[in-house]
Amino acid sequence: MEENILKRFSNIIKGVIISIIFTLFFLLIFSIILTYTNIEESFISPVIIIITAISIFIGSSIGNIKMKKNGLINGAFIGGIYLLSIYIISGIINKNFSITISSGIIIASGMICGMIGGIIGVNKK
Repeated sequence: MEENILKRFSNIIKGVIISIIFTLFFLLIFSIILTYTNIEESFISPVIIIITAISIFIGSSIGNIKMKKNGLINGAFIGGIYLLSIYIISGIINKNFSITISSGIIIASGMICGMIGGIIGVNKK
C-alpha cells in the first residue's frame, strides 16, 4: 500500500516536471516568434493559455503511463500542482499578483487537460 502511494506521488511529480519543461520550451519558441514578427498583444494571452493546457496534457499523459488506474484523479493533481507552482512563482516574482478571469480560465483548462491527459496516459499500452 505504501509503495503504491509512493509510486503515485513520484508519477505526479514527474508529470508536473515534464509539464514545466514543455511550458518553458513552448514559451521559448513563442518568444522567438514574438521577437521577429509583429504579433498583436491581444494574441499573447490566448497563446499562453493554449501552451499551458498542452503542456499539462503532455505531462499528465506521460506521468500516468505506468499507472493502471486513477488517471482522472492523478491528471487533476498534476494540473493542480503545476498551476499552484506557477502561481506561487508568479506571486513571488510579481508583487502585484492577483487572480483574474484569465487565470480562472487557465486553472479550469489546466485541470481539464490534466484529467484528459491522465485518462489517456493510464489507457496507453
